Amino acid sequence: MFRAALIPLALAAPAPALAHPHIFIDTGLEVIFDEAGRLTHVKVTWEYDAFYSLLTMEERGLDPDYDGVLTAEEEAALSGFDAQWIPGFNGDLVGILGDTPLDLSGPLKPTARVVEGQIITTHLREVKGTPLLEGEQLSFKPYDETFYTAYEVTGPVKFVGLKGCETTKRAPDIEAMMRRFSDLLLTLDTDITPEDAGLPPIGEAFATEVTITCPAF
Repeated sequence: MFRAALIPLALAAPAPALAHPHIFIDTGLEVIFDEAGRLTHVKVTWEYDAFYSLLTMEERGLDPDYDGVLTAEEEAALSGFDAQWIPGFNGDLVGILGDTPLDLSGPLKPTARVVEGQIITTHLREVKGTPLLEGEQLSFKPYDETFYTAYEVTGPVKFVGLKGCETTKRAPDIEAMMRRFSDLLLTLDTDITPEDAGLPPIGEAFATEVTITCPAF
């Protein structure tokens, strides 16, 4: 539904003004606390769309029999393919505790597997400073500012080390955002980017925000 709804956006304006996704990722989060109730890590799961998964495996010479199943050796070769981040890359994940952005490490302990032809990877992000929630709201928003990759939080949000946490997913109003961006994009010249025109990052506009509240430790 989310992917189909974005098709009209891709037709709304000519390149180079247009940004629209080429990769679709279903996302899951696991929030990890230590025995003192401090936030220590976030484990991120990415499930890639079938087409991108196929291209990635073909490029790497994996699954030559096209049965959608990798050997242990092939999984080991695939693990970490999406964890080679350039300096300054935020991993397409923004975390905020109260009003303070979380300082997240680069990807740790990457894994990869293939289920029914789709690549599913995980990586761990260390939360630097291991803060206590102390009644403040925690939020995560996965998105790519350029909107080359579209993230949808369809996977579960799990908790390790702390009980009683509650989660709310705030999905964007796709139709309203479509109307807004379509109208604005139609007014742009082909040599002006949305950013130059003062538009907000389109990836963030279409992102789902996961908010988390936990009981006092």
